[in-house]
This record gives sequence, C-alpha cells and structure tokens, in this order.
Amino acid sequence: MKQESHLQRKINLKKTDVGTIPEGWDVVRINQIKSNKKYAIAMGPFGSNITKDNFIPSGIPVIRGTNLEDFKFKEEDFVYLSETKADELKASNAFPKDIVITHRGTLGQVGIIPENSNYSRYVVSQSQMKLSCDENIVNPYFVYYFLKSKRGQHLLLLNKSQTGVPAIARPTTSLKGIKIPFPNFDEQNAIVDILRSLDDKIELNRRMNATLEQIAQAIFKQWFIDFEFPDENGQPYKSSGGEMVESELGRIPRGWEVKELKNFGNIICGKTPSKKIHDYYEDGTISFIKIPDMRNKIFPIDTEDKLSKKGAEAIYKKKVPANSVCVSCIATVGLVCLTNEEAYTNQQINSIIPVSSVSPYYLYFAMRELYEKLHLWASGGSATLNLNTKQFSGIKIVMPPADVMVKFDDQNDSIFKKILCNSVESKVLSQTRDLLLPRLMSGKIRIPV
Repeated sequence: MKQESHLQRKINLKKTDVGTIPEGWDVVRINQIKSNKKYAIAMGPFGSNITKDNFIPSGIPVIRGTNLEDFKFKEEDFVYLSETKADELKASNAFPKDIVITHRGTLGQVGIIPENSNYSRYVVSQSQMKLSCDENIVNPYFVYYFLKSKRGQHLLLLNKSQTGVPAIARPTTSLKGIKIPFPNFDEQNAIVDILRSLDDKIELNRRMNATLEQIAQAIFKQWFIDFEFPDENGQPYKSSGGEMVESELGRIPRGWEVKELKNFGNIICGKTPSKKIHDYYEDGTISFIKIPDMRNKIFPIDTEDKLSKKGAEAIYKKKVPANSVCVSCIATVGLVCLTNEEAYTNQQINSIIPVSSVSPYYLYFAMRELYEKLHLWASGGSATLNLNTKQFSGIKIVMPPADVMVKFDDQNDSIFKKILCNSVESKVLSQTRDLLLPRLMSGKIRIPV
C-alpha cells in the first residue's frame, strides 16, 4: 500500500474555544504569551501628551494608521518625535517584532515591525496599541498572522463600540483575553515560514514595480519636462539647440501643441449599476474600479467589486477598454491608473480612452504630473473636492507629435509589461496566502516538522 505523506495523514481534531484544532495543540490567551518585560501590552499616549507641536523633521518615528494599511507595516509618511519626548512616552515605545494594532478609527489594522526595520524604536500613536511577545515560547509572526486571519479579526473586534468614532472597548484588556491556537514552537515556525515566503515575494514584486515605475517616470521627465527627447540625429533635443517656442503652458518644442484632454481621446465618466439588483454583481468577473482600487497601483487588476455580464450591459456606454487612463476626480482627487483589460468605473472617476496616435503611457505620467493642479481645480470653494467631466475634459496639456509618443511607448512598453506581470503574480500569491492562512492557523493543513 502506498504510504500517506505527512500532509495527507489523518489529523485527530478536538473542539475548542477557538474552533476545531489538532490534538496536541493548546489554546492560550495572548496575556500568557506576552513578554515578561514591562509595557509588553500598552496603548499609545493620551492625545494631550503628543501633539503637532511635538513633531520634528527627523527623530523617533510615530506609527499611525497610515503605516498599517493592508496588514502591512509601511515605513513611510512618518511623523517624528525627539529622543527626549520618546523617552517620556516610554510605555508607548515599540521595537522590531512588536505587533501594532489600531484600537480607534480604522479598526482591524494589524502590522508587525520587521526585524530589519529602518529604525531601532518607534512610538505608537494614541489610536494604536502594541504587543511584545515572549519569543522563548511563541513566534511573534505566528501571532501576527492569527490576528489578521478571519478568526483573529473577529476576536479582535468583538468588543468594538457601536457609537461615535469606531473603537475597541478596554483595548488592552480585550487584547490580553483573546484566545489563540497554540501549536509547538517548531510547527509555529514552519507555518510562519510558508506565509512569510509568500509575503516576501509580494513585497519584492512591489519594490521591483516601484523601481520600474521610477525608471519610466525618469524617461518621461527627460522627454516631456526637460524636452531632451532624441532629435532626428538621436541627440537630446533642447541641449542640442532644438528650437523652442512660446505656448500658454510655457516654452515647448516647435511643432508641439497645447490641447484639451478631450483632444487626446474619448472622456468617460463612470456610473455605478444599482446595488439593489443582485444579478448585476453576482458571480461577476468584469473589473469595476473604485477609488480604493487605484491606491498605490498602476494597474487595478484586483478590484473589490466585479460586474456580471448583466451589470456591464446595464452601463454599456461607460465601458473603458484596455490601455485607458483613469483619474479620480471626486473627494479623493488625483489618483491615476491604467487599465489592462476592459473595465468599468464608478462616477468618481473620469477615464481617457486614447485615440490611436496618443500614448497611454504618456497620458498616465502627464496626469500624474497634474496632481496638485487637479486638487486646485477641484476645490471650487466647497469642502468636497469635485472636478466634473466638463472641467476635466477642458484641462490643457502639451501634445507631442505622434512619432515622439510612439518612440516613448517603444521605450516603456517592456517596463509596463513587467509591472503588469509582477502585479498579476502578486495577486495570485495573495490569493494563495489568504487561502492557506485559515487552514494553517486551524491545523486543517499540517506542516511536517
């Protein structure tokens, strides 16, 4: 008889407070696995103890909700405190491998400070709390992955308040009481290794894409801001004596024009199919782009909502084909992305469907360059930013000759294809991780150790 593999062998299970788990696993409260050091579980300082007046250009970074988006620890957009101020807030100091959790505001945010983080210590803000684990008995990453799992999120938010600003009632007490499944140390490490390997590859792809975009943006700047595109002799145009002429947007190369966006292609303002009609979304496969789908993404390949064929037919005039440029124009203004396939957008987004002579890559970067101006044009004296389709269509930008845009596309096509390839791979890796996470955390999949 063929011998069963370790992964296929029968698993003896038992029912517990955290669900069904393997025999041999324990259930512990987070209070039992916290570090023995003082302030192992602590909240950020009271609001009066940390104000804008305390912030300085560099120093000890403060971890806020913006640093914990998408269950990641993002080392960017920090505000800083002095060493002296951070010492005053000693209870709220956090260190590598500490877990940081939002208890007020955007609930459910969880991140872990990596062991190779850019700073040796941090301060958590008044909306966060931190957990230091006893690394002699638990892998901090195991606790982090449990807290980001569906079961962990449920337990974390069990005591959330229902009124006013979203908040967890008695946050540190609630955290201490959370029960988690507890395999032996070797199995914890094996589970963490699998999940981290997927996250590490996703992060590598993100960094590679950021570098590739910077390269493409540098080419855009050289060609269309500094006007050093290759002339007919292959030399940098402006510095080689290329003729410049005046325009309403400043000096531009002779033969170039200033045109309104409507001259670059068809402008489409999106629309949301009725949410009341279930058939418009059920089993949908067609991307429906909303502003959150555009954040930090060149290609919105994994939209939160998908339209069914019926949903798409209901707004068929709003179809946005591949290689279109989408720009957010209401509330959150100035986000830009490229479509890699047929899609639809909601009404907060205007899309440019370029004519054949216009480079979508040129339009993408040209709209990115307009970020601050888009905000200015959208302000209009009201509290909510709003740039309507008529205003958007009338925005003027430089239109280079078609042959220059073709050459720009040729320079950048392989870059954008690699970015798309990495993005698709990361989507598959994320789906694999999210599929494995609950099964690994419940012991439904066992890792041989």
